[in-house]
Parts: sequence; C-alpha cells; structure tokens
Amino acid sequence: DGIAPPQRMHFPPKKISVAWRQRQSVGAGLRNLGNTCFLNSVLQCLTYTPPLANYLLSGEHSQSCREQGFCMLCTMEAHVKHVLFCSDNAVEPTAVFSDLRRIGEHFCFGRQEDAHEFLCYTVAAMQTACLNGSTSLDTSSQATTVIHQIFGGFLRSRVTCLSCQAVSESYEAFLDIPLEIKAASSVPGALEEFVRPELLDGENCYKCSKCDKMVAASKRFTIHRSSNVLTIALKRFANFTGGKISKDVEYPEYLDLRAYMSQPVGEPVLYALYAVLVHRGASGRAGHYFCFTKASNGLWYEMNDASVVLCDLQTVLSQQAYLLFYIR
Repeated sequence: DGIAPPQRMHFPPKKISVAWRQRQSVGAGLRNLGNTCFLNSVLQCLTYTPPLANYLLSGEHSQSCREQGFCMLCTMEAHVKHVLFCSDNAVEPTAVFSDLRRIGEHFCFGRQEDAHEFLCYTVAAMQTACLNGSTSLDTSSQATTVIHQIFGGFLRSRVTCLSCQAVSESYEAFLDIPLEIKAASSVPGALEEFVRPELLDGENCYKCSKCDKMVAASKRFTIHRSSNVLTIALKRFANFTGGKISKDVEYPEYLDLRAYMSQPVGEPVLYALYAVLVHRGASGRAGHYFCFTKASNGLWYEMNDASVVLCDLQTVLSQQAYLLFYIR
C-alpha cells in the first residue's frame, strides 16, 4: 500500500483483541486529587478501551518488563487492575498522578491541564515503553508495537503540482485525529473538511521537483491505514487565547470511515463509539472534565471523578464532546 514494510515486528497483530476477553461489572470511580478531573476522565476512557485493557490485564507486559525506572505501561497496568478489580466505589489514581511530571515535564501538580494533551502524552509514553528506548527504528517497525496497533494508523498526504500535474505522496503515522469544527456541525462533516484538498499558493507555494521551482499545488490528506481504536479530538480550544468553541457537534454511535480513506470505495470501515470525554466551562485551563464510557457489560456509565452512574445512549450522544473514542 505504499508504506515500507517493517524491519521487525514488535507485537503479533493476531494477539490484539478488540472485544473484551472477560465481562465484569463496572469498575471504581476516581477521586479528585486537586484539579485532576482531566487526568481522571482520560484514565477512565483508556481503562474501558477493550484491546488496551485486555493487554494490560493479561500481565504480559509487567512479566517481561526490565525497566528499572518509570514505565508508563507498568503504571497503566497497575491502574487498570486497581480500578476494575477493586471492591471500593472509588479509588485514588495515585500511581498515574505521582508520575505526572514523567508523563509530561510541563504538567504541574494541582493545575488543570488540557485532557487531549494529557491523553497524547500518556499514549506517547506507553509507546515509548513498548520501544524500550530504541527510537532509531524505522517508522514502520515503530508502528508494530501493541500501542500503535491499538491506537495508530497512517495518513497519506498527496501533493499535486498544478503546473505539471506531478504527484508526490508521503505517509505519516497518527495516534489520533484532531478535527477542525469551525465550519462543521457533525463529525462526518468535520471529516469531509479534513480530507478536502487545500490549495498551496502565495506564501505557501510548493517546491515541485519536476518543475524545479516554487509552484501552486493542491494538497490532500486521506486516512491510508485505519486504526483499531479511532480517537477523534474536536478542536474546541484556540491554541493561544485558550478561548473555546462552545457549539454542538453531532457524533454518531456508528461511524463509517470508508469515504475518508485513500481507497474511498469498498467494504465499509465501521466503528462503534465506546467513550466520550466532555469539557464544561469557558476555557481548557479551567472548567471541568468528565466522561461517558461503555463497560465490558455493554452498558454506558457517566464517570465524573469519584461518581460512576448508569446512563442511557441518548444522554451519551447529546453531549458537547471534546474527545471521541471509537472501536472497529
């Protein structure tokens, strides 16, 4: 499919199980340790990500881990086991919280952080743990870790020179897909924006290797290889001002990615929603985060710090979502 084959396989794809291996009742809530709702809501979404939970609960990682210091996978394994097998209604996420500065050195204890940023750093730290410090591997090999096979896929960027029509293609790995919502009222609409060709001209001209000069070009992203878990971040926060786009963006329970793929015709590429992370408030550094997750018993729960309450699908689908988690 255009992407170079990996030089080595980190984790066999057939061992990834996207369905829960064991059904159990819903786990504990997470106590707030002082502005930690961003951390709590992200952790609950990850805990109810079936392929990740299956892998962590198998204990496969901790049995073979030789890392003496900080290891995000060991930390997450301890956290998920604690939450799912504990008899208390709520627990303190101390294992993850105490590693906050190791997950991202700019994170501050006691300060509200951006939940999407915390998710990115947490998944990246798990990916680093899989690679065992060997970052010199080719991109394709890095994409064979258990974490990349759960959350990751590849985007294709295709640039077409508008002078000579020469086409240049490149591929980049992704662990989530951030979507602009200024012009969209739904997730399918935002995905259409995402794959819409962009004109590169004026200051953004493109250096065409065939014409050997700066030219106008058309650039288009498509999803080239889809992930097992699709994490969508709706870009509600302005990067610099921190202001928020507080509008409703509809998101479906089932999402077909086929129309946004490099190969837009063929069998549907179908995903089902299993977690929604919500932000209430005017800016990312303030306000409150909570989430809705689908437990292994097939029921939806609202998880708001220490509280875990059964809820219906209608409630789940009518939130002002910030992060959406879908599974194939």
